[in-house]
Amino acid sequence: MNISVMLLAFDSTQQALRAEMLLEYADIEIDIRPTPKEITAGCALSIEFPGENLAQVQEIIKSEHVEIRGIYFKKEDKYVTME
Repeated sequence: MNISVMLLAFDSTQQALRAEMLLEYADIEIDIRPTPKEITAGCALSIEFPGENLAQVQEIIKSEHVEIRGIYFKKEDKYVTME
């Protein structure tokens, strides 16, 4: 699957900020942005990252026990979850 931009959504701001720190430390290019209204999440912050970094992002989230709502990508103007 070749997706250019992915989005991490969270249920808490604490987890979003923690993920931001971990991904920046891993030198992954990220952007903090508001969570799109069509994604129901408990946190208003989401992290956008290049799709080519998906495996690395998933490994960091798993190994560091970061709690996320989901990983999304845009398909035909709608956000679709990876899982």
